Amino acid sequence: MITLYTHGTPNGVKIAIALEEMHMDYKVKLVDIFAGETLTPEFKALNPAGKIPVIQDSETGATVYESNAILLYLANKSGKLLPPEGTPQHDLDQLLYLQASLQGPMFGQRAHFAMFGPEHVPYAIRRYEEQGAIIDDLMNGLLAGRDYLMGDALTIADVSFYGWYAFARRSDYVSADHKNLVAWCDRMAARDGVIKGMAATPTNPLPDRRAA
Repeated sequence: MITLYTHGTPNGVKIAIALEEMHMDYKVKLVDIFAGETLTPEFKALNPAGKIPVIQDSETGATVYESNAILLYLANKSGKLLPPEGTPQHDLDQLLYLQASLQGPMFGQRAHFAMFGPEHVPYAIRRYEEQGAIIDDLMNGLLAGRDYLMGDALTIADVSFYGWYAFARRSDYVSADHKNLVAWCDRMAARDGVIKGMAATPTNPLPDRRAA
């Protein structure tokens, strides 16, 4: 049994989606990040960085944090959502690193400055919206001629990117001009595992996006 410590954030929803898609048994422990529950000594014993998501695997005794590390752990444990046989491991790794180093930080700062920041900072809002558009262009290109990032089948690479794209669509950031990206978002949103995973980690209402 997997215990998932999470909150309905872009990174928090990824793991529930993966667990649903892999048909693995799990239970959710919601952690209120806004109430500081990730900063308690008890939670920092699970993840010293004080961040969700975290999983505990009762079968192996493993505790794993960082969303992409968790996705890799679950994929290797279940044998599901891995790339097609014969695909080099680095083809998957580079997408996971790209998501963690580029999409996550840029989309996160875009949301912070446009929606949650205590001050209106036009330069920061403009910069991160421009960075978001660059990432959308990249994704649109990567998805050209394919249903999912690594071909015809869903992998953890798609799950990793989708957490933030689900948030981006709720925030009206995804442009209809990126037809491959929009089609992929629609494809992901319609999946049973995605629907159930999103429901398992309810998200908070978003504030109105500020005018740049």
